[in-house]
Amino acid sequence: MTLGRIRYACFGALAALSVSVLTACQSSGSSAGAGGEGLVGVDYPRSDTDFWNSYIKYTPEYAKKLGLDLKTTNSQNDVAKLTANAQTFISQGVKGVAMAPQDTAAIAPTLAQMAAKKIPVVTVDTRPDTGKVYMVVRADNRAYGEKACRYLGTKLGGKGKVVMLQGDLSSINGRDRTEAFNACMKKNYPGIRVFGEATNWDGAVAAQKLQTDLTAHPDIKGVYMQSSFALAGTLQVLKQKGLLVGPKDPEHVFVVSNDGIPEELKDIAAGQIDATVSQPADLYAQYALHYLKAAIDGKTFKPGPTDHDSTIIQVRDGVLEDQLNAPLVTADGGTYGGVPSVRSDDPSLWGNNLG
Repeated sequence: MTLGRIRYACFGALAALSVSVLTACQSSGSSAGAGGEGLVGVDYPRSDTDFWNSYIKYTPEYAKKLGLDLKTTNSQNDVAKLTANAQTFISQGVKGVAMAPQDTAAIAPTLAQMAAKKIPVVTVDTRPDTGKVYMVVRADNRAYGEKACRYLGTKLGGKGKVVMLQGDLSSINGRDRTEAFNACMKKNYPGIRVFGEATNWDGAVAAQKLQTDLTAHPDIKGVYMQSSFALAGTLQVLKQKGLLVGPKDPEHVFVVSNDGIPEELKDIAAGQIDATVSQPADLYAQYALHYLKAAIDGKTFKPGPTDHDSTIIQVRDGVLEDQLNAPLVTADGGTYGGVPSVRSDDPSLWGNNLG
């Protein structure tokens, strides 16, 4: 499902630009900032998932509300393209950049260049392994893994087998979710065996590995998808195996996802999957731009509670992270392993408010 319509315009080749810059695609948003004083760049990391398409939809809406001029690019999950897009933003004279680098190690040289040019950077959803940024806008990804573990551990009664469809371990998100899920299982549910499968955030790879695991271990009773990238493939594999049945059926395989996209919420209500963690696409867009505007205005922040139900932590010297709220979502809104949840039809969830 594609959410919203984003139109991209590729600028024509200019002799003064390098070949790498010419490959960047961009679009302009509102024109509220006089004289470019509020001009900011936002690089979208990809547009092939419902979650990121939702983020893309929200970004120009919040830019307009905040009175920011907006330039956008799409790096398509490619750090080389992200580097080229950053050069484009520099040439356009942006006053700040928001990006979501999927390779959190390889982005360091680009961050250093931005810092040298005194262009503040806000990273969204991911945190760079090294280097300084103005702010990281992210949810606690270790809590994602913990919440998934608690839910599955409770539903399986502490015994059985589960598959974890990991993201990309070159990403801080993939590492955080994986490490937290494994640590929680080892500590609290040692009777559950976890099959960890690296997928590089690729739905086809995830489906193939789940198929293999279910063939080798037909008694698997749980699946943890680290993102909704694996949703369609997981449901297809379960259907092929005759396992896509309601939660009260003894053949049911309990499935927990991460993202909170509308399709997940519908699938929870329908009994096809059981839970997700709602990663706030709307708040990612809102606060990425909020912090860019604050940077332009010369504001600074310290660790501690915010006025929007989150907490700023200091990750390391020069890096603060605003950890936004990301609740566990279930059909009944119950508490699992001490973790409270909200119902999948709760109107406060962004996935129920896209229109």
